[in-house]
Amino acid sequence: MKFTTKALMGAATVALLSAAPALADGVTACLITKTDTNPFFVKMKEGAEAKAKELGVTLKAYAGKVDGDHDSQVAAIESCIADGAKGILIAASDTKAIVDQVKKAQAAGMVVIALDTPLDPADAADATFATDNLEAGKLIGAWAAATLGDKAKDAKVGFLDLTPSQPTVDVLRDQGFMIGFGIDPKDPAKIGDEDDPRIVGHDVTNGNEEGGRKAMENLLQKDPDINVIHTINEPAAVGAYQALKAVGKENDVLIVSVDGGCPGVAAVKDGQIGATSQQYPLMMAALGVEAIKKWADEGVKPQPTPGKDFFDTGVTLVTDKPAEGVPSVDTAKGTELCWG
Repeated sequence: MKFTTKALMGAATVALLSAAPALADGVTACLITKTDTNPFFVKMKEGAEAKAKELGVTLKAYAGKVDGDHDSQVAAIESCIADGAKGILIAASDTKAIVDQVKKAQAAGMVVIALDTPLDPADAADATFATDNLEAGKLIGAWAAATLGDKAKDAKVGFLDLTPSQPTVDVLRDQGFMIGFGIDPKDPAKIGDEDDPRIVGHDVTNGNEEGGRKAMENLLQKDPDINVIHTINEPAAVGAYQALKAVGKENDVLIVSVDGGCPGVAAVKDGQIGATSQQYPLMMAALGVEAIKKWADEGVKPQPTPGKDFFDTGVTLVTDKPAEGVPSVDTAKGTELCWG
């Protein structure tokens, strides 16, 4: 597994925040993801498993049935508490509702680390390893605006979001896109209160292809001339592309997304997605397992990146159509970097 020098240095920087638990003997860690079908979370699990094997940590993995399956994540936390795990890595489906269960785990002596998706409030977790999701949104928004040029002022924009509960990752990417594109997001902590006339509407996808297809069909019914689509992730983006292709509009709409997974980069190369903001789930999960082991052994927790309230694992815009003023790499480099 390869990490950037910055990430390795950051992972080694820790702060003593509370009394240390007893020295670890047979450390168990839990990984709880939103689904076990989204390639992003599949790779996150692989990263956690590889690092756990390296460190001699027993890893137990849990996942929801679909994005937004909060109840399965609650049950997983209860199982982790009952098993006496030393820590939990979680990509939460409902970032507000899960907080009470997180507090129970912490009260049982566990360290809880959010991966990819900050909790709400963010400090409910002991640490967060994540992409700067607001920056990820800004990058694809700025790229879309620069690509359209003068036509951006008359664009018709649709948003394919995640779930009605508006988890933090959904809000950050959605509102970041608006900021990058030049749309006033109004309350940046809320999706749907904007009044920019360029916005055709929002729909939810559950982060999968079928959801993306249906949501795209719904927005096309609102306005068949829609020409810019922001998607929460690449499976939703591919579903949107399929819906557009079915009506002969696949070349008329600019699609942007976030994740930068290997299939997503391939979709950029194939022209289904114009640009995507790449994040690094293998790194997030591996550093999370390291942090749980360090908590179990020494009672220390990871520090956030200076100036932020989370450990920033990085983000890179991937596109084969670079736009002036927006830093990016091409799909050849994106393929080399994908999954992190």
